[in-house]
Amino acid sequence: MLEIQKHLFLFFSLLMFSFYGIAQNSASASFTASVKIVEPISVQTTENMNFASIDARNGGSVILNPDHTREAIGGVLLDNASNVSAAVFEVKGQNGYSYNIDLPEGSFRMVNGANEIVVKDFEMSTSSATLNSDSQVISLGATLYIEPGQKPGIYSTPSPIEIMVSYN
Repeated sequence: MLEIQKHLFLFFSLLMFSFYGIAQNSASASFTASVKIVEPISVQTTENMNFASIDARNGGSVILNPDHTREAIGGVLLDNASNVSAAVFEVKGQNGYSYNIDLPEGSFRMVNGANEIVVKDFEMSTSSATLNSDSQVISLGATLYIEPGQKPGIYSTPSPIEIMVSYN
């Protein structure tokens, strides 16, 4: 009988340790969730690009810099610089966030009836930036390519040229 009691005691002891070991195979924890909603990024045109008046002569190109200055290359002459303007934009968004600017790619036509001039090689005052307030002003220049004997008139793009800004 004592032998049976020893075996039963050993059996129940092992059984008790087994349940104790199983109970330790899991645990739980809790957590909270949070989110920060940031100011959406936006861009608005405040001034359109204007190369001002140019005498085509023997053709060439005009570089309009983001700082609103122009440079003539080749046989073109610059005239009436009073209304020269790079395109100017206001970027709004979350203070302290950095962003990228996607410039127009390729070339774009500026037309006057059947006549056209090509504008391309866009250059931004900055290619990426960090908003150190709720808004920031950026400007965009480009190069205008003029053929010799280009017909006089006012040339403009048939549709707007777009830039895109996005948070990094």
